[in-house]
Amino acid sequence: MASSRTGRPPVQRAARRPATPRPPRDNPVRRLYANARRAWDRPLTAYYLILGGSLLITVLGLVMVYSASQITALQLSLPGSYFFRKQFFAAVIGSALLLIAMRMPVKLHRALAYPMLLGSVFLMVLVQVPGIGVAVNGNQNWISVGGPFQLQPSEFGKLALVLWGADLLARKQDKRLLTQWKHMLVPLVPVAFMLLGLIMLGGDMGTAIILTAILFGLLWLAGAPTRLFAGVLAIAATIGVLLIKTSPNRMARLSCIGATEPGPGDSCWQAVHGIYALASGGLFGSGLGASVEKWGQLPEAHTDFIFAVTGEELGLAGTLSVLALFAALGYAGIRVAGRTEDPFVRYAAGGVTTWITAQAVINIGAVLGLLPIAGVPLPLFSYGGSALLPTMFAIGLLIAFAREDPAARAALAMRQPRFGRKRAAVRGSAGAAGPRRWNTMRRRAAARSSGER
Repeated sequence: MASSRTGRPPVQRAARRPATPRPPRDNPVRRLYANARRAWDRPLTAYYLILGGSLLITVLGLVMVYSASQITALQLSLPGSYFFRKQFFAAVIGSALLLIAMRMPVKLHRALAYPMLLGSVFLMVLVQVPGIGVAVNGNQNWISVGGPFQLQPSEFGKLALVLWGADLLARKQDKRLLTQWKHMLVPLVPVAFMLLGLIMLGGDMGTAIILTAILFGLLWLAGAPTRLFAGVLAIAATIGVLLIKTSPNRMARLSCIGATEPGPGDSCWQAVHGIYALASGGLFGSGLGASVEKWGQLPEAHTDFIFAVTGEELGLAGTLSVLALFAALGYAGIRVAGRTEDPFVRYAAGGVTTWITAQAVINIGAVLGLLPIAGVPLPLFSYGGSALLPTMFAIGLLIAFAREDPAARAALAMRQPRFGRKRAAVRGSAGAAGPRRWNTMRRRAAARSSGER
């Protein structure tokens, strides 16, 4: 070994370890995105979005109906909570319908399609019978049920068209008949036009637009060719233009798009004061119950223009929350329709989603001054029991379809109550230890009888 000048052996230095690369710093934005994406991909995401979103919209709608309808009720010499109590009663019945619908099997939903369609047509014919039908705001689309309660059969016609159209298209798809344009159109389009005709006899063009949107949604889901789809759309648009041109009231509503002044004869009074309500709300609103426009300035504050009162009292934060809830509901419905293998579930879920989102867009667009005032309520939010009941039943349909997904069904089966699992575990351990304890006692008794100590 070579020695140094001092005679001491040289110091051997340890070999350097290769530098290990440092782990990349955890980006909180990426982690949040990954967690959110993982949560969106879970089997029960659609189930919880539909259940939670619809519940929140309904509860917030009850609060806003109570706030927006007090002045109207007092002007009619009624108690301040009159409209709220009627809406709460309808919400209780609607909740029962939702629970029934979400527990019904898909076969029973399909069995209800034809009876519901026939019943809706019968009621819409009764609307036109003098002495039975009731006109509200110039539209004769109501039937007096008794006392202060009225029924609008056209709202149930939306649900009937969804169920019947989904069952019809599903049966034709099973027989591989949707490749022929005749089977795709007949009898779906004639029956839909019959419902539209019965609705337009009463003058309710807003509901007719929603029904047309449902028809187009079903045709789109069925894979209608572009030429066929464009042809039906052109016919519907032509009929709509003729109906608008021949009605001075509808022409006046069309001219109020983007209006900032009431105009001659206050023809745009409702549209302008809806904008005033939204503009005065600010970021967080003037406070619940502190709306100024509901004091007689804004017509239909608790029905068609309840979104304007929400913007005035809860501000931009409140309106964006409502929009987010409807967006989540629409996303969940599209997810249910896209992930199923059952054609009926796909058509029905797509039809319900089209119905709710289209009606929400038309109502909110009219309040914002972007669309003409169509006179349709905000789903699950505005006052009106006739609109709330079929909508909540349709929400129950979506929940039932979300539960029918195989992955969601397996996830729900695994989520048993903890108390039940503990009791089952205790029973299992007692059953396993019971025979051993009994055998030990038998051996002790036998030893004592034989004189063993």
